[in-house]
This record gives sequence, C-alpha cells and structure tokens, in this order.
Amino acid sequence: MERDIEKSLELINRGAVEVISPDELKKKLEKAVSDNRPLRVKAGFDPTAPDLHLGHTVLIQKMRHFQELGHQVIFLIGDFTGLIGDPTGKSETRPPLTPEQVQENAATYKEQIFKILDPEKTEIAFNSKWMQKMASIDMIRLCAKYTVARMLEREDFKQRFQQQRPIAIHEFIYPLIQGYDSVALKADVELGGTDQKFNLLVGRHIQKEYGQEPQVVLTMPLLEGLDGVNKMSKSLGNYVGITEEPASMFGKLMSISDELMFRYYELLSTRSLDEISQLKQGIEQGKLHPKDVKIQLAFELVARYHGEDAAQKAKSQFVAQFSRGEVPEDIPEYRLPSDSGDKIYLPKVLKEAGLVHSTSEARRLIKQGAVSLQGEKVRQEEVDRPSHGTVLKVGKRRFLKLL
Repeated sequence: MERDIEKSLELINRGAVEVISPDELKKKLEKAVSDNRPLRVKAGFDPTAPDLHLGHTVLIQKMRHFQELGHQVIFLIGDFTGLIGDPTGKSETRPPLTPEQVQENAATYKEQIFKILDPEKTEIAFNSKWMQKMASIDMIRLCAKYTVARMLEREDFKQRFQQQRPIAIHEFIYPLIQGYDSVALKADVELGGTDQKFNLLVGRHIQKEYGQEPQVVLTMPLLEGLDGVNKMSKSLGNYVGITEEPASMFGKLMSISDELMFRYYELLSTRSLDEISQLKQGIEQGKLHPKDVKIQLAFELVARYHGEDAAQKAKSQFVAQFSRGEVPEDIPEYRLPSDSGDKIYLPKVLKEAGLVHSTSEARRLIKQGAVSLQGEKVRQEEVDRPSHGTVLKVGKRRFLKLL
C-alpha cells in the first residue's frame, strides 16, 4: 500500500470534480496506512446496456488508480437496482429491465472491465445478494431513514413534481438501495459521475443511520463525446465503444478536437500528468504536431482494448489513408439535425451539403457505389445515423465530415 499520503491524494484527485470531504479522505488514507488495511472503494454500475463506451470507463480508470495505490476496489453490478432503473436525470419513469436482460448485460460487463482493472485486486459484487434476502419489515425500516421532503430536493424529482409529471414510489427507493449497498459492502469511498452526487450523499446518510462511518464521496466528470459538447452517449452517436473494431475506434479518436484530446488524456490515459503537460508544451512550442500527439492517444486506447498488434495495424491503416491523400486533413463539415432520429436520408444530406446538385443525382451515385461512409460503400439511401466525425466520400475527391 502506498504510504506517501500526498502522492496518493495527487493520483486520487486527478480529473476528479469533487471530494466530500478532502479532510475525511486524508484521514481515511492515514488510518489505512497505520492499520495496514486497504480502503474499500465502491463504484456501482447498473447493467442497463450490453456494451460499455469510453464514457463509462472514466470511473473504472479511477478505480484502477485506487488499485495502484494498494486499495481494494469493488465493482458493484446493480442486478437488483437494474430491475428498478436509475431515475437520475430522467424526465419520466424508466421502463424496468427483465431479469434476463440484466443477467446478460452483467456477464458482458464482467468481460469488459478487466481490460482496465486488475482481476487479482477486484471484488465483483451483485446487490441482489443482500437485497433479495431483505425482509419487508427491513425495507420499511430502510425507507423510514429518509424523508420525502429530502427526496424532492433532488433536481430531477423536483422538476417532475413541479411539472406534475408522475414519480413512482419505487423511484424514491432507488437511492435508498444504492445507499444500503454501501452499508452491505462497508464502503470507505464511493465513486460516481457528477449526476450521481445526490445518490452518493444518500449513501453517507444511510451509513450513519446504520452506525457506520460515512463513506467519502468522489465524483468524476461526465466525459464529453466526440462532438466535444454533449455527454458521450450511444443515442447521440458521439460515442466510442470499447468493443468496436480497432480501425473504427482509432478513426473516431482521431476526429476529436485538439482541446478535447487533452481532456481524454487526463481522464482515460495512463500517462502521468507531467507527461501530459510535456505533450501540451511540445505543441505550444511547435515541437510536436497535434495530430501526432492524438495518434499516441488513439494508439494507447486501442491497444488497451484490442492489443498492441491491432493498434499498430489500425494506426498504419490510418496513416496510409492520409499519406495517400485519400482523406484531406481539412475537409468541410456538416452537422446532422439533432432531431433526425436513428436514421438519415443520404440523398438529402448530400444535396444540403452541396456535394450534389439534386437528390436524384445522389440516388444515382449511391446506386453506382460511388458513395461511402468511413471507407465502406453505401448501397442504401437511408442509413443508420453515423457517429460524430464519420467521413462521407462521394466519387474520388468530394469529402464531408458528419458531425
């Protein structure tokens, strides 16, 4: 276990938005060293989707930091709470998942997280283990430890209440169960995104109600997606999935802005802050080209999830594509309407972007196989909404970056 408290704090605070409270964290670290007892660090994930993207890995990377310092991390899979659905940030009640969906997604999570975490130092827990054993009287006692007035202080609940939108009783129970998870696991620290702050603080309250020392809360930022504006999300198409093809992952990462690149370095890379600072200085002094620094980031992340050989191949393909002049470095951009849904009509996009004179010309080019998305020929006029940064090519020399 790392005995240098200041060194520990530097790594723990890297990229963090808020620690509640810094003094408590320092005292817990000091006590862990004096008692030679690693801290128990918890982060919960509801298995609501089968695949993780880089936005999810911000928390997992922070868990890795605690492992490097010698502490015990607990990857909590909310197979019980997943049946409720986290109401955080939702304007209406979420439809519950089936037990089969939860179990299938949970199995996928277990496969994916060890791309980052050390299996030997990771405890995987399922909150159904204690929640399914909880008697009705115990659930009533848990609910008695928090008030409706305090629940309505939470922004999303408050808005729905003021707008007279339904709030189901079981949604109030969700943060209480998340808090009780911390009791069951005897958590010293709980990690979560900034949108989870209310739930994490409920955990502190519930632990005190059950006679435990309250956990330290550490919140991490919600990673911006490829557009640099919105939270990374599959529904917005601005995500990088950790299981997607190496070439696709590499290309997507190369599409981010120079400013966003360093945000990704801080939150996702294993490089030290000093190394990242040197890269920044190298660009500012003209010693390094931003594209070369971005290639290093893309290589590191692709290698993490697919291995170095796959990363090298993806890098070679990307570099060769640009060196042959297949894709100019400076190409026009076209922002897809945010309300266009899951599908886009390519002839309309091509005409509005000025790449063709008419939709009939666009349809003809598609039929001839002269239109491609990210190097793949398109044969349909209507296609799935491409992810942010996808390159659209018409003929040999007309390019468009879709945002």
